[in-house]
Amino acid sequence: MTTGPVTLYRSLASVWRTLRSMRMALILLLVVALASVAGSLVPQIGNSPQRVAALYRDSPLLARVYESAGLFDVYGSWWFTLAYVLLLVSLASCLIPRSRGLIRGMRHRPQPARDLEGFRHFAAATVPGRPEEALERARMVFRRRWYRVSRANGDDQGLAAEKGLAREVGSLLFHSAFFLLLIGVVYGKGFGLTGQVTLVEGETFTEAHANYDLPPAEGRFFSEEMHRGFQVRVTDFQVSYRKSGLPRDFVSRVELRDGARLLRTAAIRVNHPLEHDGVKIFQSGYGWAPIIEVRKEGRLLASGPVVFVTDGSQDQRRAWRGVVKLPSLRPQVGLELRLLPDPGAFVLGAPMLEARSPFLGFTAYRGDLGLTAAQNVFTLDKRQLQVWEEGGIGIERSARLPGGLEISFPELRQYTQFRVTRDPGRGIVFGAALLVLAGLIPALYSSRRKLWMRAVPDGDGTLVQLGGLALQRKAAFEDEFESLAKELVGVARVAAPR
Repeated sequence: MTTGPVTLYRSLASVWRTLRSMRMALILLLVVALASVAGSLVPQIGNSPQRVAALYRDSPLLARVYESAGLFDVYGSWWFTLAYVLLLVSLASCLIPRSRGLIRGMRHRPQPARDLEGFRHFAAATVPGRPEEALERARMVFRRRWYRVSRANGDDQGLAAEKGLAREVGSLLFHSAFFLLLIGVVYGKGFGLTGQVTLVEGETFTEAHANYDLPPAEGRFFSEEMHRGFQVRVTDFQVSYRKSGLPRDFVSRVELRDGARLLRTAAIRVNHPLEHDGVKIFQSGYGWAPIIEVRKEGRLLASGPVVFVTDGSQDQRRAWRGVVKLPSLRPQVGLELRLLPDPGAFVLGAPMLEARSPFLGFTAYRGDLGLTAAQNVFTLDKRQLQVWEEGGIGIERSARLPGGLEISFPELRQYTQFRVTRDPGRGIVFGAALLVLAGLIPALYSSRRKLWMRAVPDGDGTLVQLGGLALQRKAAFEDEFESLAKELVGVARVAAPR
């Protein structure tokens, strides 16, 4: 009648022993590491929905395989969650008994030994004086070398000493730090946020989900109530260049506001983010944003700064490009724009580092803009468009097109790009890093050592026997024991009886 429960108990005990083993912890760690690699190589639905859709369009079979394996949402898949939880349980099951053992070891005093001649390291000699004097001298020497010393009750002839518990403490701290690191990563990613914001000089960003350039990458447990709602207004942007044309430094000067109340002003530059209420704002990019106005027969169709981008090469010798779409016209009109901040430098093939007589070239297309499908805001879908007109505009100038269309270029501004992050687990991860350092130092520079000494009367003197045992770094213990033997016994002979 009890066979079933006993068998179940034995099976569960076997699973628990396997889970507690270091081998299983390493296997689970390898699974988590491989899953992280897959999450980096395969587009994730939360971060790159466009790339996931493109994969379904270009390679539908591979996309279905990825979907079945949960690779489009690795960190939210059941198998990754299971591996991560099992890894945490495995580490906890190793840490708890080791912590108990360490506490017991710190409470218990070193125990004297009887048969010292059987130890690998042994030295003996007769020294002058009484046994009590030899034992007291040994106690002082052991403590000077950071040994814990004890004398068993009822044994007036022996001492026991040990050191190296700091190594176990360091090892325990190191593994606890790894456990804490896993907790911090889960907490930070689960309740964290990463997004990008593009702001033209003079514009204001309110920290809310709808105000990011693209939907931000929010943690699985992140909610709308966790957005902070503060405002960042860009008052000025400055950039300096090297002779090669690469940027030396670029800085955004901003005002941090809470509604109408100014909290403070700050300068955001590379590696010097603005931090407020757990949110960090990093400087990540910049560019030109000319003010463009489009009218038809005096009626304003479009007005405001247009963000221009490069081809990604960061070559300041190339023109910046932007797009203006006019879907209200019939037929629809699209403007493909090219900005030369410094036409003179462009002609000479030199980097255009400053805005000197900026010039805006344009190509106007007519037809169907294809706005019923998702599009890149920086390009035109030209499949149903035809070239209509081409031309150029200097700053504070206008160009007229047939049909009463007028394009104006009244002002040139700059824009700045920010990367906004919120990682509530950062403090936990930082604490784990400190624990790693705190654990590595004693683990690397301390070793378990045990010493025993007996002192018995021998004629007019005292027979002193010294035995030793090294649990780690045994080769280094040879010199240490020899030094102790010279100081306590008066001989350097180290015996290794068999």
